Amino acid sequence: MIPAKTARMLTRYNTWSNKVWHDAIAALPPGEDVKPRTSLFKNIVHTMNHIYVIDLIWQAHLEGRDHHMTARNSAESPTLDEWWKQQQAIDKWYEQWSDKQTDETMADRRPVVLIGGNRVVMSLAEMLLHLYHHTAYHRGFAGDMMFNVPGHRAPVTDLPVFLREAPQSY
Repeated sequence: MIPAKTARMLTRYNTWSNKVWHDAIAALPPGEDVKPRTSLFKNIVHTMNHIYVIDLIWQAHLEGRDHHMTARNSAESPTLDEWWKQQQAIDKWYEQWSDKQTDETMADRRPVVLIGGNRVVMSLAEMLLHLYHHTAYHRGFAGDMMFNVPGHRAPVTDLPVFLREAPQSY
């Protein structure tokens, strides 16, 4: 199980990573962020929005409530600014949530109903770990699309970079 201190670090790492990604996407030439691409989520912003929607779903799971969602993304892609405003709010929620956790609460297990109707029982720590693996996976999709923009590369948001650039006490 991951301790509460690690949960606090992970939520702050995710907030930092989202800011780095936002800034990199905002630096693309106009229109490249929502340009149609061959990808599951069609463009860079819609890919990042998928991460946001999943953040909402797991927020509900962590709170022990139904998320009432039937899809893993919105039907339409938001603008970069719309996505960023929403992402900042959910990032803040995750940080505040992690601040309330203890080593004992991180071990609490809850039933979870996934979008497809499958059921699983997970600890809060397992939910948080899943969320961050999912986020990293889909940032890879966005990064691959960024490599298709001449002169642009995906940002580096590895954990050691975060620890070097944004050291904090948790």
